Amino acid sequence: MRYSHEALLAFVEAVTQGSFSSAARKLRKSQSAISMAIASLEEDFDVILFDRASRYPVLTPAGHKVLGQVKEVLAVVERLEKLTLRLAVDNVIEDKLTIVISDVYQLNPNHNLMHRFERRYPLIELECLDAEGDDVLSLLQSGRAHLGLLTTKINYPQDIIAERLPMRIEMALYVGLNHPLTMLENVEEAHLLRYRNLYLNTHVGAENKPHGNVWSASDYFMLLEMAEEGFGWAELPRSLVEQYGRGRLVELNVKTWPRYIFSDIVWSKRHPPGPAGYWLLDELLKTGSL
Repeated sequence: MRYSHEALLAFVEAVTQGSFSSAARKLRKSQSAISMAIASLEEDFDVILFDRASRYPVLTPAGHKVLGQVKEVLAVVERLEKLTLRLAVDNVIEDKLTIVISDVYQLNPNHNLMHRFERRYPLIELECLDAEGDDVLSLLQSGRAHLGLLTTKINYPQDIIAERLPMRIEMALYVGLNHPLTMLENVEEAHLLRYRNLYLNTHVGAENKPHGNVWSASDYFMLLEMAEEGFGWAELPRSLVEQYGRGRLVELNVKTWPRYIFSDIVWSKRHPPGPAGYWLLDELLKTGSL
């Protein structure tokens, strides 16, 4: 029997997304293509994977058993893809490496990673771009950049490979020194709704955009400056505020805050880095920071 990678992926995404239509949107396929792929798998496996009697497809007992095996197959395929991408560039040291970095990541003198990179690859041109969220993915997909660091996303495009970094970033809510919210010992969600929300937006488009009285910026440094000037409250990385806040920001005491976010390092299957980029990628996975 031969099972296509696309069919196996369609099956897993149909389970993950909860419907054939949602899987089609995620994979950028038509719903009929997803249905046909899953039907083909059912014919090859000679089992019914989904009970289609209700509005949304439900895994059958056989489908549950097959799902675990299919996930293992896809994991093996992903590891194989990563290996072949590296083998294809092993003997070609790139002239230039471009990485896209969010403002939440600061150079860590304890790890000294960039100094080690410079000593190891002294002739490579290193370019660092500043971007957030989907803008990072767009730069990778276009071939404009080779590596990206961004806040962990639930789903990534098929052509993007992501690895979790061993680090977490502490986020808190801040306002300028003279903002009315500084007068409150404990700030509730209802209090926040009375004042302008300064939120992170991207050129490609932000997920879960807030409504109401809002201003936005495409990077955290600009949000920090807007908060300093008293234009509203903003969610900011604590490390950024501690290093660049100049004592002009006040952290709000809000229930469930501060919060932690996790980070991924990402790269494109179509425009992978070279040996120097993969070396930096491996070191980042060890240390978690630049």
